[in-house]
Amino acid sequence: MPDVREMQRESRRKIIRQWAKLPKDKRQSLEGISEFARTAAQQNEKAFVRSRRGPYQKVMGWLLPRAHL
Repeated sequence: MPDVREMQRESRRKIIRQWAKLPKDKRQSLEGISEFARTAAQQNEKAFVRSRRGPYQKVMGWLLPRAHL
């Protein structure tokens, strides 16, 4: 079984790459960020099995510093 930390790292990279490919207007609103984070968390829930924070909160933590609000 792959290491949980490695699974999280790979998921983080994948999610941030997907995020960067979105049109700029979808990355500038809190609603757009939230919608993307929910979808990404659901699609990658196996990577967050041992996380203290929920998947949604973790993904939001990755995306908010990159958002241009």
